[in-house]
Amino acid sequence: MLPETPNTASLDAAAAALPPAWIEFKPEIGLVLGSGWSRAVIGRDFIDRLPYDSIPGLGASTVQGHAGEARLLELGGRKAVAFCGRRHFYEGMGWGPVVLPIELMRRMGVGNVLLTNAAGAVNPTLGPGDLMLITDHVNTTGLNPLQGPVRPGWGPRFPDQSEVYSKAFAAAIRTAAANLGIGLHEGIYAFTSGPCFETPAEVRAYHIWQADAVGMSTVPEAIVANAIGMRIAAVSCITNMASGISAQPLSHAEVMEHTEACAGRMASLVEAIAAVAPH
Repeated sequence: MLPETPNTASLDAAAAALPPAWIEFKPEIGLVLGSGWSRAVIGRDFIDRLPYDSIPGLGASTVQGHAGEARLLELGGRKAVAFCGRRHFYEGMGWGPVVLPIELMRRMGVGNVLLTNAAGAVNPTLGPGDLMLITDHVNTTGLNPLQGPVRPGWGPRFPDQSEVYSKAFAAAIRTAAANLGIGLHEGIYAFTSGPCFETPAEVRAYHIWQADAVGMSTVPEAIVANAIGMRIAAVSCITNMASGISAQPLSHAEVMEHTEACAGRMASLVEAIAAVAPH
């Protein structure tokens, strides 16, 4: 049986929870801020906020480091909507909560999407504290949030994925990072369903597949946003070496420790990315 996928009625119900002012705001960029990345906007002035549990089908995040609210704000001189924290497939609620932020962005007219996450390094040249611009991905799960009926506004039955992550958007981000003096690696991200960390054998397989980092998010949102026709950029904060590369057991505490240490660079980069998002 396929995992539960959102139907048109549930998408409409979620969209109905958005106040009219949110639709009228017309953000130029939407952000999904993963583990630790919400610090990029928390503490800043904002125009309005909505807790996730006030949006039908989204619900409060169950993972430490995910704030669980959406905010309207100005970021990098641009209108933005930020989803502070994300829902994950491994939480067991199906695809709906995972991809609802993208659908809500679509209803708000967002054209540019920035996805962020914390990830483990598969490429041994990466290490904790590095930031990596995602250039492509590998979906290791065999699952896809587009399975099931075609939803209105979600593009064709068989969307092309030749350029999920916008090359033009990526080029602007490289320049912005260089201007800030922030080191920015580039690589391929492997998506696993979680919640277990990967085995050493799995990590060796991902390395053969040319993946540079691995994590439990981002790709489902990218798949839907790409099908819709949005321009996508994605950045990982490397928080640990993947299983088998380091002898140290993996833990979510290590993930949170390294995202906290990187908070300043992450915040600066997010603001710069908002400023350079395509018009």
